[in-house]
Amino acid sequence: MTVARILAQKGRTVVTVQPHRTLSEAAALLAEKGIGALVVSDAGSSVLGILSERDIIRAVARGGAAALEAPVSRHMTGRVVSCTRGTAIEEIMELMTDGRFRHVPVVEDGHLVGLVSIGDVVKHRIASVEAEQQALREYIATA
Repeated sequence: MTVARILAQKGRTVVTVQPHRTLSEAAALLAEKGIGALVVSDAGSSVLGILSERDIIRAVARGGAAALEAPVSRHMTGRVVSCTRGTAIEEIMELMTDGRFRHVPVVEDGHLVGLVSIGDVVKHRIASVEAEQQALREYIATA
């Protein structure tokens, strides 16, 4: 199973923020959309970084409330691990676990085409396990 399957189910919409926006604006966008991370992009198609709730909390812990007026670019994660639609879901799970992050942009030919969260991966994995169990029950019932 690949990332393409997750994107087909959830859609390819990605909420982005420009690097010059403030952390306060980014936090408001996260709250409005009910999400945990924003892809930082200047034109909406290339990935410059990623800003998570954790990044904002760390900035406020270090700089107090004044940090909320800082630009996103100062506190984003600039070294972003990405994947393609063809990446195996197991590989994404391993990347997220090893890297201790919860969001992976999906990039192809330098363009942002989606975003996969740990929630998406877990939801998909649970559905797969349930389908497997159902198939086994049906097999046992007919054997």
